[in-house]
Amino acid sequence: MTAVPTHLDLQRERGLHIEWNDGLTVFYSVALLRRMSPSADSIATREDLDQNPLAILPSTYNEPLTIKDIELVGNYAVRFTFSDGHTAGIYSWEYLQSLKPAENE
Repeated sequence: MTAVPTHLDLQRERGLHIEWNDGLTVFYSVALLRRMSPSADSIATREDLDQNPLAILPSTYNEPLTIKDIELVGNYAVRFTFSDGHTAGIYSWEYLQSLKPAENE
């Protein structure tokens, strides 16, 4: 059974703290959330990088990445609006639990 959040604490410049009903508290950095977006284009980019780790990705965004907004999607997920304009991707509770944030993120 998938755990559900009991508390969300958005820190727009840093990331999202989630307290889960199974007792875990996890911090997801802005960089991790953006990099691991479940949107189709982000998945394709990650697959391309897996096949060619030396690929150079175009980057047109030079400001520090932040989360401008968070929106609940039903009772099973959230969607973020990032400062680089990315809004695609629905982060289900199950998907967020599958992410393994590094201690230094």
